[in-house]
Amino acid sequence: MDHPRIVLRKGRDAALRHGHPWVFSGALARVEGEPLPGDVVLAADAGGKPLGLGFYNRGDIAFRLLTDDPAATIDAGFWRRRIASAIALRQKVVPAETDAYRLINAEGDGMPGLVCDRYGGYLACSIGTAGMERWRETVIGLLVELLMPAGIYERSGGRSRLLEGLSERIGPAAGEVPPLTVITENGLGFEVDLLTGQKTGFFLDQRGNREIVGSLSREATVLNCFSYTGAFSVYAARGGAGRVVSVEFSAAANEIACRNLSRNGFSPENHPVVTANCFEYLRETEETFDLIVLDPPAFAKSRRDVERSARGYREINLQAARRLREGGMLATFSCSNPIDEGLFAKIVLGAVRDAGKTAQLLRPLGAGPDHPVNLAHPEGRYLKGLLLRLGAD
Repeated sequence: MDHPRIVLRKGRDAALRHGHPWVFSGALARVEGEPLPGDVVLAADAGGKPLGLGFYNRGDIAFRLLTDDPAATIDAGFWRRRIASAIALRQKVVPAETDAYRLINAEGDGMPGLVCDRYGGYLACSIGTAGMERWRETVIGLLVELLMPAGIYERSGGRSRLLEGLSERIGPAAGEVPPLTVITENGLGFEVDLLTGQKTGFFLDQRGNREIVGSLSREATVLNCFSYTGAFSVYAARGGAGRVVSVEFSAAANEIACRNLSRNGFSPENHPVVTANCFEYLRETEETFDLIVLDPPAFAKSRRDVERSARGYREINLQAARRLREGGMLATFSCSNPIDEGLFAKIVLGAVRDAGKTAQLLRPLGAGPDHPVNLAHPEGRYLKGLLLRLGAD
């Protein structure tokens, strides 16, 4: 099949050759033909050598690679193979007693702009690129055919979709989806709001980190900041924590957190759930802790936000460091894409030093293997985390 072509400027093809799936508009020498946003186009180097097929758009990201085989056919069979490959991976890496996980992770699974999460018998999907929007009906049909879910709920919105020239679409895509469902994760039960909850309803990317926190919680006093529906808190309680304090600004999320604690056999009276601003709580509390979890929402949505968000990350980590006992542990995270691992570590180190403490890095933290990342695409590693042990300066 003949496709429209994008031709890259001389010397601007190295990243694509090495597997990075994006070409930015500034790297284009010219566009041949009249492709529309979402069309499949052929990328070629300055000498005309084909480099691969991908989605075209007129924004900052002009090309998103689908395959480096210029002779490939992008059809329903192509997407069937990609989805089947994604399913096969999850069958290998998702632990037993777990029925909620990331099923398709956009570029990490070779499907740019498509995110799909499984919650028991239901799927929650988001489409963020004009190219994947073209294949929406095909993809939904394949998910129904291959997985036979009771329902699929679509939550396609946000800044990235607007940048692609797409309007928001939120609502059922197939079958029926209830407002609330209960999932199982490593044998624990959690109530999930599939229709209005954060992300697609639950922070599936933190499953492995919740296990780590649980393993460190025996007889500890734990503070879970930005606790949302209390998943880290439930793991800490199962791990033997003497007391877990959950702090979250959303009263609705806290109601679910209380039910999640009770559902798993833990009393909210012994493990209090506090409705408060986490910054203010840390500044005002006089209690100290053996382990603190900081899992805030993204402070930076774009590079313009980096300086302001860096101040936010510094402040929250500074206050947490001050509330940790000698030898206490800090599990701190950033899900802001513009904040890379190096910058985040620098911010946290500065906060720890300003608190008059030292930090031992026990391990870096990130998303689990059901959130695969193209090794050539560091932008896909959006979740950054550090597990630290703090000591006196």
